[in-house]
Amino acid sequence: MTHVTERSGAGSGPGGTHQPWTAGMGRSGRKRTVSYADAGVSIHAGDRAVELLRPKVKSTRRPEVMGDIGGFAGLFRLDVQKYKNPILASSTDGVGTKLVIAQQMDIHDTVGIDLVAMVVDDLVACGAEPLFLLDYIACGEVVPDKVAEIGAGIADGCRYAGCALLGGETAEHPGVLRPDEYDVSATGVGVVEESEILRPERVEIGDVVIAMGSSGLHSNGYSLVRHVLLGAGRMRLDTVIEDFGRQRTLGEELLTPTKIYAQDCLKLIAEADVRALAHVTGGGIPGNLVRVLPETVDAVVDRASWKPAPIFDLVQSKGRIEDPDMESTFNMGVGMFAIVSAEDADRALACLTGRGVEAWQAGEIIEGTGEVHMIGQHTRG
Repeated sequence: MTHVTERSGAGSGPGGTHQPWTAGMGRSGRKRTVSYADAGVSIHAGDRAVELLRPKVKSTRRPEVMGDIGGFAGLFRLDVQKYKNPILASSTDGVGTKLVIAQQMDIHDTVGIDLVAMVVDDLVACGAEPLFLLDYIACGEVVPDKVAEIGAGIADGCRYAGCALLGGETAEHPGVLRPDEYDVSATGVGVVEESEILRPERVEIGDVVIAMGSSGLHSNGYSLVRHVLLGAGRMRLDTVIEDFGRQRTLGEELLTPTKIYAQDCLKLIAEADVRALAHVTGGGIPGNLVRVLPETVDAVVDRASWKPAPIFDLVQSKGRIEDPDMESTFNMGVGMFAIVSAEDADRALACLTGRGVEAWQAGEIIEGTGEVHMIGQHTRG
C-alpha cells in the first residue's frame, strides 16, 4: 500500500531525495546553499501528514489488500475464482469548486467523502463493486493536520463505500497554489461479472424509474452557486438560513457531504431486477438519465413525485435561474436513479427503504427515441 509525499523536482520519483544546490557567495565568503525547503517544499511536513493518515488508511483495509503504506505501488489480490469472466471498471474524478467553500470555512474533513462518492457511484452505475481507490492531494503548502483531515474524509468515504484506500500522493506546489489552497482527485477500480454489467440494452418498455434522494447539492454546480449566493457580497457563509433548520448556516449546508449509494445499489442489484443505474452528477437529471437509455425507449420523470430541498429554491430565487438551467446543472434532489422491471418495483423500494435510503417511484419507461421527458411541477413551499 502506498501513500507518499512528493519531495523531488521533475524527473525524480516519489520518495526521492534532492541535494541542496549552490546559489552564490554569502558574506562569509562561503558558498550559500539553498535547500528544498527554501523553495517552499517541506519533506518533514509531508512525512508527518502521511503518519497522521496511517490509522485512517488502515481502517479501510479489505482482506485482498497486500502490504502497507509507504511502498511504490499498492497491491490488491483479485480473487479470480469468484468470477467466470471478471471485468475491471475504473473511474477518475474530483470535487470541483466545492473545495473553495471548504477552504473559506477552514473545514476539511468532509470533502474527501465527496471525492469518494463521485468516483465509486460512477463505478456502481455499471454494476461494479468498488474494490479500491487511490487519491491525489495537491497543496500550496503541506500542513500535516489539514492533509490528515482531508485524508480522514477520504477514508470515511471509502469505508461507507466498502472499498479500500490503497494509497495515493500528497504533492506540495508552492508558487502554483497559494499556501491555503489545495485540490483533490481520485481514481477507483471495481469489478463486475461480464454477464451482469448494467447496459442500456437491458432497459425495456414498461420498466419503472426509481429515484434515490440526494443529501443536497452534492458536488456539482458550485461555480454557479458561488456566483449567485456569494458573489459581490450577496450572502455570507455564516448566515443562518431558517429554512435549513437547526440554526444551520449557509456554509454548513453547502458543505453537506455527497451521499454515497454504492453499497445500497449493490444490495439492490442482488435483490431486484435492476436494468440500469444513473448517477446524477454534472448535467443534472436529463443529462445523466439519458446515458442509460437505448435508442428505442424514453424515460418519463414526474417532478410532482418529490419536493427538492430548500437549498435548490434558494439558489434558483437568488440567481433568477430558469428551470431548464437548474435541471441541467443540479441534481434537484435526486442523486441516483434505478431502472427496474415493473414486477420488482415494490421489492426495490422495500430494499432501499430498509437500508435507510429515501426512495420513490419517479417515472416509467415508454416507447421512444432515447430521450428524457420531465413532466409535472415540483411541490413548493
